[in-house]
Amino acid sequence: MRVLLIATNRHDRLMSRMVARPLPIGLAYVAGALAASQHEVKTLDLMFSDDYLGDVERAIEDFEPGLVGISIRNLGNHSYLDPQWALPISKEVIDKVRSITDAKIVCGGPAFSILPKPIFSYMEPDLGIAGDAAEAFAQLADNLESGAFHHDVPGLVYRQDGEVVLNGGRCASAFAIPPRLDDLDMHKYAQAGFGIGIVTKLGSFYYPTSAADAKAQEASWRVIRPIDDVLAEVRDMDQRYGLRKVFFIDNAFNIPTAHAKELCQALIAADDIKTHWNTCLAPFDCDPELLGLMKQAGCALVIMGGMRGEPHDGSGLGERLEPMVEACRRCEEQDLHYTISVTFGEPGDTRRTVEEKLDFLRSIKPAVANLRIGVSILPGTDVAAQALAEGVIEDEVDLIKPTFYLAASVRDWIVDDLQAEAAKYPRWNLF
Repeated sequence: MRVLLIATNRHDRLMSRMVARPLPIGLAYVAGALAASQHEVKTLDLMFSDDYLGDVERAIEDFEPGLVGISIRNLGNHSYLDPQWALPISKEVIDKVRSITDAKIVCGGPAFSILPKPIFSYMEPDLGIAGDAAEAFAQLADNLESGAFHHDVPGLVYRQDGEVVLNGGRCASAFAIPPRLDDLDMHKYAQAGFGIGIVTKLGSFYYPTSAADAKAQEASWRVIRPIDDVLAEVRDMDQRYGLRKVFFIDNAFNIPTAHAKELCQALIAADDIKTHWNTCLAPFDCDPELLGLMKQAGCALVIMGGMRGEPHDGSGLGERLEPMVEACRRCEEQDLHYTISVTFGEPGDTRRTVEEKLDFLRSIKPAVANLRIGVSILPGTDVAAQALAEGVIEDEVDLIKPTFYLAASVRDWIVDDLQAEAAKYPRWNLF
């Protein structure tokens, strides 16, 4: 079967300021699995397109696919000051595809997997797949081509008797089949952010910001890839594309610590690997030995999630800040560049807690400090429960659009105060 995969992400800023165009690596894994199943695959990436709907039309007319996969990476840009909703572009693409071909349309991707049923209702594809979809999409293509029953595909979303149905939970992938990168402009991506993405391990659909988060997540990683596979992909990036800057896609590179150290030691021992890399770091459990190994293995920058906006009563803020201060200090001692994010206006914030957070930011030396106004609400979180209780949202279905929680105790003054404060510090990014 001819399968056209379309990466619809066109958002090119991280934290509203830094240029960052992430390679659609998840879709590349889907393409790899489809090719391994003997399907003819073409990937259309709209990131660099000047006429994305025209490109969609031309690709369909030239390739004549029997199945079209639509990847939805983001719900929005998580910016309170300049909120941008990402789904309408993907919806435009689906409508354009529908106007040209009778091929079945399947939605998937990270954003789709957060709220699969509401997004399915909004986007109106024929089918959807929630989760890490490489093997599941290949199975779906096999079944559709042969005419076999397909509603048992893991993570499948479909409409039955007027209702949207999700088959079980999210599907899983071992990321064992190499990604197919042939149709992607690798050299443009190399110049467009923190490096070409390589999956090392994945936990939940968010980044842990406390030791409790990490322990819960460690027991249920979506995938921990074999270190030899990661190294093989790093070598492939260099040998095929001459790329020596990568981003290890990892919710928390330092958790579990033993795995992180083993990967660093393998990179150091590999004489044929001279790669510089960046990754995400949980702001705790950052022992000096690990940070030293990361630096020696080629790590240039770590992105620390900091505070993502948990409800609190204000009394325990010092305990929350302490491990972050320690992590930042240790990065500075190792001369390891880092960015950090701190949320203002989370449930329980007051003028006092806001000032404590600002004091923390003034005391450290990050490459960039990201000051988040409000909490970008995600379903199933404590903040979502708080937002429901306070009437900020009526239902979690509302969260397909950019929605923020901003504590009433700071709402009237927080934007003006933070804008005035951020203007004093060139490395502070307010969004």
